[in-house]
Amino acid sequence: MRCQKLKLGIVFAVTVMCASAQWLNYPTPGTPRTKDGKPNLSAPTPRTSNGKPDLSGVWQLEPPAPGELERKIGDVSTFAVPGDDPREFSPYFFNILADFKREDAPLRPEAAAVFGMHAKAFGRDHPSSRCLPLGIPGTELISFPFKIVQTPGLMVMMYETDNSHRQVYTDGRPLPVDPQPSWQGYSVAKWEGDTLVAETAGFNDKSWLDIFGHPHSEALKIRERFRRRDFGHMELQITIEDPKTFTKPFTITVNHLLIPDSDILETVCENERDRAHIADK
Repeated sequence: MRCQKLKLGIVFAVTVMCASAQWLNYPTPGTPRTKDGKPNLSAPTPRTSNGKPDLSGVWQLEPPAPGELERKIGDVSTFAVPGDDPREFSPYFFNILADFKREDAPLRPEAAAVFGMHAKAFGRDHPSSRCLPLGIPGTELISFPFKIVQTPGLMVMMYETDNSHRQVYTDGRPLPVDPQPSWQGYSVAKWEGDTLVAETAGFNDKSWLDIFGHPHSEALKIRERFRRRDFGHMELQITIEDPKTFTKPFTITVNHLLIPDSDILETVCENERDRAHIADK
């Protein structure tokens, strides 16, 4: 557990955390409301002029079910502070392979060796310790808001976690054939019924898939299935495929809640001075 505690401490020490978003309680036009004026999160899914679900809004991870995090990860309550409670993060944020027993994890030997080095170093080299992006899927598994702006042909996803963003093209273009590797990759998407299916590739190999230190290669591909069940609830299914790191693809599922009448904050990691104080042992 010491290894886990040090890793968590690094991330929480160098990430700028915000308890709530700006423009609180400013009414969002088009939001269905109950008789008392509160947003009706159970109202039908909003749709665009072409009949497709409108995913626009500020979304935040739905906390795991009671006992799920403790069962899969362990007790992280000692790291809880006002506005920053790791008990509200997905277990996959800590361990992307949380659904597997250690002996059944689909990790290739060479990737397991890299993971072992990260574990031996107690996570001191996590990219966030140097103010580098958390990347995906991490930004979708931590309990900090992200905003989707949906337009014809393009969706923009803005993450409060580290002020990063993604462009997800829905105009029919293919993924680039030989992309310059990047932190967020390159994303295209299409609709399958009422589910938006996004394909992302072209990653560099610098980010980690989780806090515990599972790596990935530049061959990583991520498939996301966004399904807005009603006005205030969205299911996100994430499939990880990386034949150089894992022996087979695997899928995780999380849920997000709409944060109505609100917005995201600018979050910048600057003047980082914690790394010098991280213990070597």
